[in-house]
Formats: sequence, structure tokens, C-alpha cells
Amino acid sequence: MEARATLRYARISPRKVKVVLDLIRNQPVDKAMAILKFTPKAACEYLVKLLKSAMANAEMNHNMNVSKLYVAECYVGDGPTLKRIRPKDHGRAHRILKRTSHITLVLREQED
Repeated sequence: MEARATLRYARISPRKVKVVLDLIRNQPVDKAMAILKFTPKAACEYLVKLLKSAMANAEMNHNMNVSKLYVAECYVGDGPTLKRIRPKDHGRAHRILKRTSHITLVLREQED
């Protein structure tokens, strides 16, 4: 039994999210929440909401015990890239790539 939560089209680079996901992988949810609250990274804001959503899904939809949950899987994929133009010298234009992410968290209950 597993509970899943997905955030799509998050306006943050997947590279920045991967750093934080590595910190919470295979951690109990209470420890993962503490790590996210005290880590000064922009991705933590997205991941706190996503972890709360996954915990609510586990409790409401699957009748799982929240105190036994842990982060079984967490991964990020590329979303669509927004292409923007920045004016440069001598009338040239340089491309700015604003990347987006699709983030997935999977929670499972620990077996005793």
C-alpha cells in the first residue's frame, strides 16, 4: 500500500529540487518534515506542501497510520521550459530558459 502526491509545472529547476529530495529520501515523514522546515533552499517550500498532501492522501484515501509512514520514493522530472529573450549589447538577443519541474512523492508504511 502506498500513497502518492504529484506536483506538476512547478516553476523551479529540477536540478535545484534534486538536491533537497536526496535529503529526505527513505526518511520517516516527521523527520523529513523537520529537514524541509530547516533547510534554506527554495525547493523546500514546494516540498513541504507536497509532503503534507501525500500524508493527507495516505490518511484519508488509504487509511494508513501517519506515524508509521516514510518517504519510499521521491523523484523529479523536467516540465516544459519557458523560453524568454534578454536584450544584449549591439541589438543582439540571448535566450533565457525558465525551467519547470514535475515532482512526485511516494509514502509507504514501515513493516514492524
